Amino acid sequence: MPPHGFAARLAERFADFEFAPDLGSRIGSLTWYRGAATCVGLITAALLLAPGFENPIYGSVPAPLSGAEWDATQAQAIKPIGMGSATGVQVAATNLVTPLTDTPERPILEGSTKYTGSLLGSLLRSGMGKTDANLVEQLVTKAVASDGLQPGTLLDYTLGRRTDKSQPRPLEKLEMRARFDLKLEVARNGGALSLKQIPIAIDRTPLRIQGTIGASLYRSARAAGAPAKAVESYIRTLATRIPVSRLDSGCKFDIILGQARAETGEVQLGNLMYAGVSGCANKLQLAPFEQGGKTTWFDGLGRGSTTGAMAMPANGRISSNFGMRRHPILGYTRMHKGIDIAAPWGSPVFAASDGVVKFAGRASGYGSLIRVVHNATYGTGYAHLSRIYVRNGERVRRGQRIGAVGNEGLSTGPHLHYELYRNGVPVNPRSVSFASTQQLTGGDLGEFKAQISRLLAVPVGHGAVKDADD
Repeated sequence: MPPHGFAARLAERFADFEFAPDLGSRIGSLTWYRGAATCVGLITAALLLAPGFENPIYGSVPAPLSGAEWDATQAQAIKPIGMGSATGVQVAATNLVTPLTDTPERPILEGSTKYTGSLLGSLLRSGMGKTDANLVEQLVTKAVASDGLQPGTLLDYTLGRRTDKSQPRPLEKLEMRARFDLKLEVARNGGALSLKQIPIAIDRTPLRIQGTIGASLYRSARAAGAPAKAVESYIRTLATRIPVSRLDSGCKFDIILGQARAETGEVQLGNLMYAGVSGCANKLQLAPFEQGGKTTWFDGLGRGSTTGAMAMPANGRISSNFGMRRHPILGYTRMHKGIDIAAPWGSPVFAASDGVVKFAGRASGYGSLIRVVHNATYGTGYAHLSRIYVRNGERVRRGQRIGAVGNEGLSTGPHLHYELYRNGVPVNPRSVSFASTQQLTGGDLGEFKAQISRLLAVPVGHGAVKDADD
């Protein structure tokens, strides 16, 4: 609304007049000096009207709050948590609040607890009465042995209403997965507890996983869905027969695991049942077979793993042992540093273990000689050879043919003189166990081959199997 009357005439007369000019602009002008004078005048008037700085100003202070009044202010106050904030928690009682003569409780209490090795103790921890807990333990142990429950088994319980708060709640229902294929249910019927066994159907078809090895056997098998522990077991099994590092990228792995699938959806994976390699030169089939209460892994031909530190270097009989003896040619007693293995001339001589050829050639009374270094401790020597099939520096494998039995040097007939060195000192070769290979025959061999055929008939599974720790 525009000004009118005296105010309008005054505004029109002093249109350009500023009552409070900006002292930050036009410094030094008449307007600025007028504004500064006005400011000084206002300050002087305020000081003259002030009551004085030495005289206090009195006011009224309310009395401190306590009791219900304090609680009411705390419930409505806003205060930092670090200073003990209780905003919205404590509310002052009103006349509408009356104390209860008895606290109500739930008519039904549902919960769960874990079995920790003692069924009775686990049940009592849930709040169940000792009488009911003892009866449940008796019923459950009739269906499952006391050590049959796995620690961590979940016990789901329902406790009913009690007539007196000094008494424990009665058990209405208890459920547990006693085994992978069995569920137990204890329920109260007509005042008495009874046990119901609920079998769970299980499909035990093994899980078969195949794939190409690629750049890494482990990563390829994991990518195909094999669990980590199964792949590790598969690699360890293969390593007993072939160097895993020599499997090229074109080889295919074949893994079969024991598997149990419950109708409720749970899956349990068992042990390795078959380890195979195909599609390359290192073709291999391995499966476990129980014989005489002992389980051993055999290949597709029924051959077990080779045991022993070293393989026998030649097939024949031992004609002379390690130790002092009368030399048959020189005629005096001297140390015989190895054993003699009598064999037909030209019979193959094999490397006793993996190693590197240190010497291959003529060596005085030894005739044609091969020395192999196996590691920092052991080495072997093969003398009186008729042929040498390796050269210095060549790496050999256990069981590889390196020479042939002969009669060269100080020898009275075709045989192999075999020496074993420990830290460069000759020791009795018979002190180190020779390798042996178990072979299935007869009915055992037929049963094992039938087992291999059943495993190979298992279809390849689809989809990855999730690890428990993934």
